Amino acid sequence: MATSKPSDPLECPTVQETCEQGGQIQVTTQYSPYPHTGDRVEVRQVFPKLRSTAIENFNEQFKGIFDGHSQVPAKGLRNTRRFALAAILLYQLALLYRFQHDQPLRVGLKAFLKAA
Repeated sequence: MATSKPSDPLECPTVQETCEQGGQIQVTTQYSPYPHTGDRVEVRQVFPKLRSTAIENFNEQFKGIFDGHSQVPAKGLRNTRRFALAAILLYQLALLYRFQHDQPLRVGLKAFLKAA
């Protein structure tokens, strides 16, 4: 038997119930004209800044490890895509290995990958 989905996924009762049971407040994005007003607007303004900071840190670390500040060592669009996909896979495997062995995830990652 199929269950019906709520018309608005942000109004999912299980998320709201979980937040209420844990004594937490659900904060979601709000699509309305600027300036935003209302409850929890200060919290909503923090999310884009945190996301931007996290993404920029990741991009810089990734480019540093895989020498992304210069030309990609592959010719052609398909080979460049393969190189990028392989680099992401290798990065994720290295993080998984370091996590499973209780090693710092970011400290010494480039040396770890070069030694492999």
